[in-house]
Amino acid sequence: MSEHGPVDTLKAIGKRITEAIGEGRFPVVDLPNRATDNIEFDSKLNQFVLGSSRVKRDSSNLKHIRSFAQLTWVAYFAKQLLESDRTSSLRDLYYSSEAFGVRFNDQAESDRIITDLECLTGQPREAFGIFPEERSSIFGSVKLNYTVPGYEGREVDLTLSPDGFPIGRALMTAEPVETDAEMILAVESGGMFSRLIETKAWKRYQAILVQLGGQPPRSTRALMRRLHEAFGLPVFLFTDGDPWGMHIAQVVKSGSANAAHILGLTIPSANWIGVTPEDIREYSLPSEPMASADLKRLDELARDIRYEGPDWQNHIAEFRSLSRKAEQQAFSRYGMDFVVDTYLPDKLE
Repeated sequence: MSEHGPVDTLKAIGKRITEAIGEGRFPVVDLPNRATDNIEFDSKLNQFVLGSSRVKRDSSNLKHIRSFAQLTWVAYFAKQLLESDRTSSLRDLYYSSEAFGVRFNDQAESDRIITDLECLTGQPREAFGIFPEERSSIFGSVKLNYTVPGYEGREVDLTLSPDGFPIGRALMTAEPVETDAEMILAVESGGMFSRLIETKAWKRYQAILVQLGGQPPRSTRALMRRLHEAFGLPVFLFTDGDPWGMHIAQVVKSGSANAAHILGLTIPSANWIGVTPEDIREYSLPSEPMASADLKRLDELARDIRYEGPDWQNHIAEFRSLSRKAEQQAFSRYGMDFVVDTYLPDKLE
């Protein structure tokens, strides 16, 4: 269904359900199976994808009727959002269900049903105006044209806000117009993002800056890929020096199993520039011992197909040998602007 617009796709689902009821049949929906054994890593796409297995939600089955009703309501709610030019957070959708007498045990359950809708339609939740609470930000010498209703054709310059622009529906769907940037530099923390703006590092590096805010929302990854493809810009990823920061970079490069049903989010050519374990040694960065959860995470990454390359395996081995971790801000031991004046220029060159 993904070749149709979101509203048309939702209407088609509703039509099939009402036609079945009108003909005296119990409605059935068929969607891809998201079970672990149906998730495969596609080496050509460099991301996880769903296999060929599918599951049915049959309203005549007492075990299915609850999730079938929930899925139908979420599709209805998404259609209402689109037709009224509104957006909703995942949390807001969860609470909105009570006004309609639809019950979810918790938000985790409503989030799963939203993922079911994505699988059923072949379109991401963001296409229906549904976003997570967390937002990341962007700043740089790039102009975009809004496409959201009421703002169509309006141009926005992403250097106009000194705090950066939050990445939501408007920017995610905007059309790239022009840029004189030569790269995209994505950083994990808000503090580092602000420092790069304040010091005009974005101008010095000719970079579009992106604050990932930890594991970046899919809207952020989609916008980064759009700018990467539209302008041919290389992408560099600067995270904390620990297994979690390394994995943030890997998800930008090759996606996650949780989003195996969504294509168009990955940037396989993106480069992780640090903080590497080698950086911690070379710069004698302030660090702290890895906790047992960090060491366990390293073991998990070592077995992950996305890390099978020698460079990744070397980083994992070095982290394990060092058994310490460091934050991006640790470079401040050499002065407030050391990371801007010395570390990043060396890495980016």
